[in-house]
Amino acid sequence: MTIPTRQIRLHGHTVSYRMAGEGPALVLLHGLSGNSSTWENLLPPLSEHFTVIAPDLLGHGQSSKPPAEYSIAAYASSVRDLVTVLGQPRVTVVGHSLGGGVAMQFSYQFPEMCERLVLVSSGGLGRELHPVLRAAALPGAEWFLPWLCSSRLRSVVDGGSKILGRLGLRTGTDLREIWRGYVSLFDADARQAFIHTVRTAIDLGGQRATALDRLYLASQIPTLIVWGEQDPMIPASHGRAAHAAIRGSRLVVFPDAGHFPHLDAPLQFLSTLLDFMSTTRPAQMSTALFGDVVRRHGERSPAGMAVAIN
Repeated sequence: MTIPTRQIRLHGHTVSYRMAGEGPALVLLHGLSGNSSTWENLLPPLSEHFTVIAPDLLGHGQSSKPPAEYSIAAYASSVRDLVTVLGQPRVTVVGHSLGGGVAMQFSYQFPEMCERLVLVSSGGLGRELHPVLRAAALPGAEWFLPWLCSSRLRSVVDGGSKILGRLGLRTGTDLREIWRGYVSLFDADARQAFIHTVRTAIDLGGQRATALDRLYLASQIPTLIVWGEQDPMIPASHGRAAHAAIRGSRLVVFPDAGHFPHLDAPLQFLSTLLDFMSTTRPAQMSTALFGDVVRRHGERSPAGMAVAIN
């Protein structure tokens, strides 16, 4: 069964999304230059248990690509607006790569709406990042991308070129999905949205958008961290460090998976997610409680040190 895409107008822009099922709401957020199709094979089984919502983030997929703000905070606000309009006041947020950073920001900006947090090979948890993404932050990258996305080069790569493989990406899922993301940038508006997003979150040294100073807040929310041990884009050490910092979190590392564990091992991912959902209780975070947690943390933490909140 294929879940068709729908469209809605928000703030004058078209937002494309997939939605199916009934029950507690589960929001699935894709990564940089991706779209909701990354969850395509997981949506039908998940919709048997949940109301699943998988949007194309603004600037991605079939959603509008306006000259707008593409910060992590802006993405989180867009997700809030979409799920609110769709009648879902409280949700579990699952985010892959860039979507993981958006998911964490959503839980920070709108704690009263976030029941659980699932981070899949998430951005925002450390500096290290594969050079293929750091290169997009180079001055002039907007002039290089049209060549990379040209039909001539696309035909060469699609015919078996090892260009990205020589950069350390594993053949198979990682190579296919990263290349698919770059091919999507053939559209000029998509390229501009991509560049704006990259330069908000990444510099030449790696990731600069970080949630590390706020991870203690995730201890208030049931949190699952899923990673591929062979991830060439964002190292699995980021997931292990986040697990150590988020009290009560769960960490599952798939030994043979890369940057897309939900695609490399879909049955294992589905089983892991369903188990997490069935064995945790949704958070009940009010604005007042959120403020109290932040205040107590500030009172008890020495400068530069993060401690767990009781």
